[in-house]
Amino acid sequence: MRRASRQARTRAGRRRGHRRRAGRTARHRAHAGRHVVSVGRASSIALLGLEGSVVDIEAEVSTQKPGFKMIGLPDSACKEAEQRVRAAITNSGLKFPLQKLTVNLSPAELPKQGALFDLGIAVATLESNGQIPLDSRPRTIHLGELALDGRLRPLRGALPAALAASRSGATTVVVPTGNVDEVSLIPGLTVVGASSLREVAIWHGADLDGWEVEPLFARGSFPLPDAVPDLDEVIGNDEAVEALIVAASGGHHMLMLGPPGAGKTMLAARMPGIMPDLDEDAAIEVASLRSLSGYDIGTSLSTVPPFESPHHTATASAMIGGGSRFIRPGAAARASHGILFLDEAPEFNRDVLDTLRQPLETGRVSIHRAAAVATFPCSFQLVLAANPCPCGQYGVKDSACTCPVLVRDRYLKRISGPLLDRIDIQLRVPRVTAIQLRMSAESTRTTTAQARARVLEARKMAELRLAETPWRMNGQVPGSWLRAPAQLLERPAMAVIDRALELGSLTMRGYDRVLRLAWTLSDLDGAERPTVAHVARAYAMRRGTS
Repeated sequence: MRRASRQARTRAGRRRGHRRRAGRTARHRAHAGRHVVSVGRASSIALLGLEGSVVDIEAEVSTQKPGFKMIGLPDSACKEAEQRVRAAITNSGLKFPLQKLTVNLSPAELPKQGALFDLGIAVATLESNGQIPLDSRPRTIHLGELALDGRLRPLRGALPAALAASRSGATTVVVPTGNVDEVSLIPGLTVVGASSLREVAIWHGADLDGWEVEPLFARGSFPLPDAVPDLDEVIGNDEAVEALIVAASGGHHMLMLGPPGAGKTMLAARMPGIMPDLDEDAAIEVASLRSLSGYDIGTSLSTVPPFESPHHTATASAMIGGGSRFIRPGAAARASHGILFLDEAPEFNRDVLDTLRQPLETGRVSIHRAAAVATFPCSFQLVLAANPCPCGQYGVKDSACTCPVLVRDRYLKRISGPLLDRIDIQLRVPRVTAIQLRMSAESTRTTTAQARARVLEARKMAELRLAETPWRMNGQVPGSWLRAPAQLLERPAMAVIDRALELGSLTMRGYDRVLRLAWTLSDLDGAERPTVAHVARAYAMRRGTS
């Protein structure tokens, strides 16, 4: 009897369970029929080197239990946006979704690095739960890192990111207040600066009152370079000044060899002043590289060629660029369209110096990582300075060198032969004597303005001659073009370097570089073509015997 009673209760319980499950299923189906999925959308930029790609950000709030899921190949810094966006939305007086939030960064195969997607994720999230209208600002790019209190932090690389946005067809970009000045340098782009997420939400149409917040600005960034000193401060060393003008006229690489105090650094620092101003495209590229490195840009584009002088303890990553997560440009990339000056060149690690060999030939550097390859421009002029030996006194009158012969030879051989073969001008810079110092007060010295005028005239002649080619300077012209029948010099003019090539004292690369240098010398003299004297002088300047 008891057993039958238990069986009846069990059957009744099963029937009630079936009815409850059937009711839930029916209610779920009815709810699913009425439910309209709301997907919030925003756009941002993914940077890889100087190249940027548009990233579409989608946010969907589902009926599942609370959670946050980000998909689309984000790195660890990008994944941490969950905590920043959640706190920023809450502390801005807005509501973070209580259901599960799924954020998709598209295209999925493109690596997403850094925190510049924070603002776009927050805007898409607010759209998904109806706090701001859907698609309220089309063709708008959002860039910015969120602080936990809802303010927007300025970010590195805002200029190249905004430039990529402009090239993609976007008309408006929203950036932190601290990045407004640099992004405003891009013509034809509407720039909206915001101090906080709440300001952005109001701009998108949210029905909120504005809050006064103190904007965040970058701290500890590298300042803009000082004004270039004048060349007339150089006393004596007229030959070195002339070599500097030749190098600037043709875009030639140069090595200065001399004892400490001879003025090698002083000469190199004045080289940007005698070079032509940057055109708009080059100035934007230089500013973009500075922005990506965290340097100050200023309120206007600088047209002065950049001057980079890394310390001899620099690593390969510091020289050409790198980074485990976000790939940054190195000193060689930041020196594009300008000067890369390596003082005390033999003190650099030999492997670091040899990393410059490829950029010197191609004008670009590619940094390979497991997930991506970043390419930076590297079209710089290399200027090296070196002492003749570790003590620096070898070859100096009235001074005794204490370095053994073996040590002295090994010191200069730290600069590898393949790298030296890419140097067009080798110059010996002696110390200034007391007689030269006294005579300098009475003689007229070359000023930066005078030297620059000569450089501009020589470059103008080269540009006219190369008008139908992709090159604008003699230092860019390949040897195959120089040795073509139309440009080939007469046999007497080539006799000096032909003989050197036969004897093995000149490589084929060196042969072509002497020809480039000879054309620059003829441009400075206003000659139509290089003569025997020009070729002989170019060969002497390459060997350091001029």
